[in-house]
Amino acid sequence: MATKESFASNAAILAKFRDLDQHGKIMAEYIWIDSEGNTRSKSRTLDEKPEGYKPEELPIWNFDGSSTGQAPGDNSDVYLKPVAVYPDPFRPPNNILVLAECWDADGTPNKYNHRHECAKLMELHAKHEPWFGLEQEYTLLDLNDRPYGWPQNGYPAPQGPYYCGVGAGKVVMRDIVEAHYRACLYSGIKISGTNAEVMPAQWEFQVGPCVGIEMGDQLWLARFLLHRVAEEFAVKVSLDPKPIPGDWNGAGLHSNFSTVEMRKEGGMKQIEAAIKKLEGRHKEHIAVYGEGNEKRLTGRHETGAIDTFTYGVANRGASIRIPRECAAKGYGYFEDRRPASNADPYLITGIISTFFSFLTILFPSYTSRQGTDIIPLYPVDTCFSAVDDAVEA
Repeated sequence: MATKESFASNAAILAKFRDLDQHGKIMAEYIWIDSEGNTRSKSRTLDEKPEGYKPEELPIWNFDGSSTGQAPGDNSDVYLKPVAVYPDPFRPPNNILVLAECWDADGTPNKYNHRHECAKLMELHAKHEPWFGLEQEYTLLDLNDRPYGWPQNGYPAPQGPYYCGVGAGKVVMRDIVEAHYRACLYSGIKISGTNAEVMPAQWEFQVGPCVGIEMGDQLWLARFLLHRVAEEFAVKVSLDPKPIPGDWNGAGLHSNFSTVEMRKEGGMKQIEAAIKKLEGRHKEHIAVYGEGNEKRLTGRHETGAIDTFTYGVANRGASIRIPRECAAKGYGYFEDRRPASNADPYLITGIISTFFSFLTILFPSYTSRQGTDIIPLYPVDTCFSAVDDAVEA
């Protein structure tokens, strides 16, 4: 039987090699998203550049898509196109992390490449200056998939002392949280905070505000860093929206959003108009807000019911929450509390952004679900062609 020691990194031994001369070379860790919403990565050697690399200066690479569920075995090459570059906190000071999109050999985005469509939507709506802030909840598990620190044959005391808790018996593995926080800051992630959550072994970190496509990029990179840090401790990270059934809180990806119009004095009218549009598209949003979300959105444990759209000021049991401070000022932002912790931030930010131009009038059904795949009802190229035609007209 595998032990924790067989999975944990040996930092003391590795430290002996960290300062070795790389002789003008750097290590570039290419990171991508697979068919199940997990991050994958592999390394390659590049020449060191004193001024650093821009994404367009990095080589396109490839991987075996048949081993990640992204391509068939008889046509398995999937290409990695770099889109963002970050300092590598695990290999300082000059090595890099490279976030990449997945593309097929025929020059089209891989079916699991949701970033490509999202980037087009963000460019279309750039004049509205969309700001996003995502709150990523997650659960730490031991190697037997039990929440870390929980009794092996039973349950901890009921929820109450754990949220923002301090002290032994209230929080577990704060070392992982601290290490992840610092790794994000080193890599240039706009991490804005972290806290222990309501269920023991559950934590949250927040990223943002970020503008446009940067939100999805940074959240995915932060997820990669979290898994990579936890790997050092032989601890698993779960993004399951309801990891433990019963009277325990689930895990979400609360999504805060505003446009420049909402952030101005009198912006509450824009916020209310946006919420009205969200109400009319509730099912479409639920379809892209994560797998297993029906186990979490029950109307209990600080959630709204999955089949009902509600909103309110300071109401954490609603689909949409307007912060009390924003309601008092008359402008600001709103929080969409429906997304599950395992949702794709590109799908979340993409579908939210469609409400702020006439794209939703031209294409009232942006997405749908077939089996386990989330697909656009209209090909994005068709959408943009029609938008271009409308603009020219």
